[in-house]
Amino acid sequence: MPTYDQYVKDPGAPVWQVPATGAARFSWEYDEGRDRLLALYQKGKDKQWDGQKRIDWDLEVDPHDPLGTPDESISIYGTRYWETMTDRDKGELRKHLTSWQFSQFLHGEQGAMVCAARIVESVPDLDAKFYSATQTMDEARHAEIYARFLHEKIGMLYPINDNLELLLGDTLRDSRWDMPYVGMQVLIEGLALAAFGMIRDTTDKPLPKQILAYVMQDEARHVAFGRMALRDYYKQLTDAELREREEFVIEGCYLMRDRLRGVEVLENFGIPKAEAEAYSEQSEFLALFRQLLFSRIVPCVKDIGLWGKRLQQAYVDMGVFDMGNSNLDLLMAQDEELAEKLDAERFAAEEQARVTEVEEAIEAGAES
Repeated sequence: MPTYDQYVKDPGAPVWQVPATGAARFSWEYDEGRDRLLALYQKGKDKQWDGQKRIDWDLEVDPHDPLGTPDESISIYGTRYWETMTDRDKGELRKHLTSWQFSQFLHGEQGAMVCAARIVESVPDLDAKFYSATQTMDEARHAEIYARFLHEKIGMLYPINDNLELLLGDTLRDSRWDMPYVGMQVLIEGLALAAFGMIRDTTDKPLPKQILAYVMQDEARHVAFGRMALRDYYKQLTDAELREREEFVIEGCYLMRDRLRGVEVLENFGIPKAEAEAYSEQSEFLALFRQLLFSRIVPCVKDIGLWGKRLQQAYVDMGVFDMGNSNLDLLMAQDEELAEKLDAERFAAEEQARVTEVEEAIEAGAES
């Protein structure tokens, strides 16, 4: 079924055209590069995988409870709207919420693919071009996987959220070559990583857990790449140039914080927008969720050298300033380890199943 037939509402024109600015840059130095970045490029090549084969697409998914979402995580839980809902209505709401969330993941991954390709085009250093080329392939794989999950397992998609669209547009329209790094690698990818991780660590459903664990294994490398490249470059900028980047980060963080409310979903269930926004703000679960979403962004921003007073104050206002002390390297290492552990557990279970099958066949043969 065509994707357009599965959208909850019309997403608009089939192609979103963002006017491109900036220069394409070629490098004629082919023999030199930063050892750390070239090592990451090698890792990017070694860690390529096929989403059709690594993920067990035969696993069943209940579209009305795709993630095992607890009632308390839904912003209208305990309200008059929730109390009047039947079990069927609540299952339909869970379906819409998962569709909305994974649709934003899908649109964000396409944006990441475009931004990675833009980095290949515009970054001046060949070692960064090399790595960005592998990331472009990673992001294509992620978009493919999320699209398949939504098409085959949920059967419903939502258009891109207004705030995500705005940040993507601002990132791509900027002529400075480092801005796709900041907008995508730091803000959008950082927020997505935290959201992926929270679902990965709480869901008891095997298919979404596989998808998120394997995607996060790739994303750990992407964030490392952005940190390396920007940390080196930002050491060379003036205070005024750094403040310009910090203003972009502040605006982007507010947009990202307001992106994950799911107000569009509640409106589809007859809840006025103002009430839907208020329920989202009042939800203790979603307040904690929004705070934890910045666990990847704040330490990364601090690490690359964007830590001026206005930016720090913005994080204080958002209640996420203390996230700057998070150990980003540890979080990324855990992302990679969890994916490898999941693989090991899956393959061990499959091997044991094959052994049992053979033993049962031998036993049946002996009895006959």
